[in-house]
Amino acid sequence: MTELAQNYRLTGYSNTWQQQLLITIRRYYYRILQALLVGAVIGGTLLLVRHRQMGAGWWAVYAAYLGLTVVYLNTFGPEKVGIVSKSAAALMGAPSPGAAWLTTAAAGDRLVVVGQRDIWYEVQWRGQSAYIRRHDLMLVQ
Repeated sequence: MTELAQNYRLTGYSNTWQQQLLITIRRYYYRILQALLVGAVIGGTLLLVRHRQMGAGWWAVYAAYLGLTVVYLNTFGPEKVGIVSKSAAALMGAPSPGAAWLTTAAAGDRLVVVGQRDIWYEVQWRGQSAYIRRHDLMLVQ
């Protein structure tokens, strides 16, 4: 995919080991989350059943485990991504046709979708916020 993106000069398809690791984590996000939550239920049940034999240290370990689960839940959630479907799609500085024109996106560019306002998607473009019309972008699930 990265090679195709480089050949056609598309943006949004970086190929670093960090990006590959993040893609792998996001691919298995729900399975990992399910395993973490099952572990939390089992651990909490064991601590409650054997609360007299367990020391305070085990409760601290369990609290740290729950904290890491919450961090995982909020950090690695699936991001909304869209592919530009129209050649020469305008990226604007605000959600308005009269806003400042930032650049033109090529068909096939990959953009991270931050939000939606009326007929506009708010996207990340080279580290800054930009807006593109909804009919110019196909969301990838």
